[in-house]
Amino acid sequence: MPFNTAQVINLGKAPTASDVILKFIRDSIADGSLDEGEPIRQDDVARLFNVSKIPVREALKRLEAEGLVEFHRNKGAIVTSLSEPEIAQIFEVRAILETNALKLSIPHMTEETFKEALGYCDAFADETDVARWSELNWRFHSRLYEDARRPFLINTIRSVNDRLERYLRVQLTLSHGQQTADREHRQILEACRKRDEEAAAELLYAHIMSACQSLLQHLPAKTPG
Repeated sequence: MPFNTAQVINLGKAPTASDVILKFIRDSIADGSLDEGEPIRQDDVARLFNVSKIPVREALKRLEAEGLVEFHRNKGAIVTSLSEPEIAQIFEVRAILETNALKLSIPHMTEETFKEALGYCDAFADETDVARWSELNWRFHSRLYEDARRPFLINTIRSVNDRLERYLRVQLTLSHGQQTADREHRQILEACRKRDEEAAAELLYAHIMSACQSLLQHLPAKTPG
């Protein structure tokens, strides 16, 4: 009796419990549900997902490698807190990596690249849900780097962006943050269409570092303690 293979799920690619928990905690950090310095209690998370603490611990260890969580003696896992100089350094690393990826990508870009990037650009400009802005922002940026054919570089850039996502949400909600980003996105895309690698890289670097400056100007002051 033949099987209907269209309905077969590839269990080899199905997310593990650790994958699901990791995404849940990462999203909770990104949207501010888990604040800086807040403890993540393994027992509570395990109970929430009805699993043992093993996949929770695995997820937290992976988040530690991403820089989103750190382990403290007698406190367990807590959400990483970044100082303003650390945030600025991460933005600098992001700018260096992404401009390099863009330069490598431009010679291989096609009309499909421009069409898809413009689609993400338009979706970002039209989106009113703040929670979706950072996702669409990433989709636009990453589409411009895909043609570089450097998966390790793209994964590294993604990891850096994950560390900054909670701050990017703050920056994008500032006055005219979305409009400014949209205008700059379109300028970068136009330079890519013209195959002007240097201009595109300069625009991208300025775009990232101006977002950093805007963010640092509007971050709430940290209470000493």
